[in-house]
Amino acid sequence: MTTGLQLHRVSKRYGAVQALTDVSLTFAPGEVHAVLGENGAGKSTLVNIVAGLAGADSGTVAINGVELPRGDAVAARRAGLGVVHQHFTLVPSFTIAENIALFRMGSVGGRFDVKALAEPAFKKAKELGWEIDPGARVFGLPVGVQQRVEILKSLCDDEPVLLFDEPTAPLAPEEVEDLLRILRQLAAEGRIVVLIAHKLKEVLAVADRVSVLRRGVVQAASL
Repeated sequence: MTTGLQLHRVSKRYGAVQALTDVSLTFAPGEVHAVLGENGAGKSTLVNIVAGLAGADSGTVAINGVELPRGDAVAARRAGLGVVHQHFTLVPSFTIAENIALFRMGSVGGRFDVKALAEPAFKKAKELGWEIDPGARVFGLPVGVQQRVEILKSLCDDEPVLLFDEPTAPLAPEEVEDLLRILRQLAAEGRIVVLIAHKLKEVLAVADRVSVLRRGVVQAASL
């Protein structure tokens, strides 16, 4: 059986702009695979298509050989894809536990039992070496802690594929180092870790493989 996250000849146009052209990439389990490119390279479009937030004009996205429907974020999540977006999607007035429970409720169904729904996330936080206060409200949290909450949301259901969209952009240097540690740890657990980035130094510090996008075309991919 084919394993990993596969993009095959994915193309996307927005009006006069060809955002992606015949992009074919394979992301393997147990690796941090970075997609590097400058602003306008097509990285955000790639994220949106893989996450099901936008539909490709042509081409396919598959996880372990099973093709995902185009433009269906729910199907992508059910297939095991977790996305940590560059811009956080937390509810500021909610606690950390409430944010995690709200996110999980759509995937597991049932009543809104905050403690039960959030418990897997806090168990994972301990494994990662993070001290997280479930009752802290998001509006008072530092940016680095808010990002940890976003990451925990994507780890609640043991997702095998994790996509990080420019995750270091809002972080202080010491927070960046901790994030890179987490990416390595997640890959060591056998997950597929996709890092969307534009900072070469950080990519070289953490990535097992690197692919380069320029004007929506794959210019280089390490094997």
